[in-house]
Amino acid sequence: MGARRKGRELALQVLYQMEITNEPSTRALQGFWESFESGPAAREFARSLVDGVIERRAEIDALIAAASENWRVERLSRTDLNVLRIAVHEMTKSPPLPVEIAVDEAIEIARKFGTQESATFVNGVLDQVASHLGLKTSPETKPAHGDR
Repeated sequence: MGARRKGRELALQVLYQMEITNEPSTRALQGFWESFESGPAAREFARSLVDGVIERRAEIDALIAAASENWRVERLSRTDLNVLRIAVHEMTKSPPLPVEIAVDEAIEIARKFGTQESATFVNGVLDQVASHLGLKTSPETKPAHGDR
């Protein structure tokens, strides 16, 4: 597994832990690093994702809420919500991660950590976010999947 995928998984786990325990990110990250092994590149990437999601949480949650018409953000599973937050952050940060890569990564992580329906749900919500923001590309202009 590459450092970026591992970093995304670590970020998901830290964000989930922060929601469950109400710990600030610094304490949650420190406790997490003491409990789980990971390389420095994965840790640094995870830290940047966690910081970005926390910093932009209101904006990210508003995009998710607009895209998940029949679901209030508060009712989403914590795992699915944090997978979505990471992907939306990556799709909208500067420089943005190509939508196709962000969605593919989110789907794989949702499959690993979520329920049987998580991957389909995450895919649908991210597709709506990308459409709403005008981020979808046509098949002829899709970038190579080299970020994994």
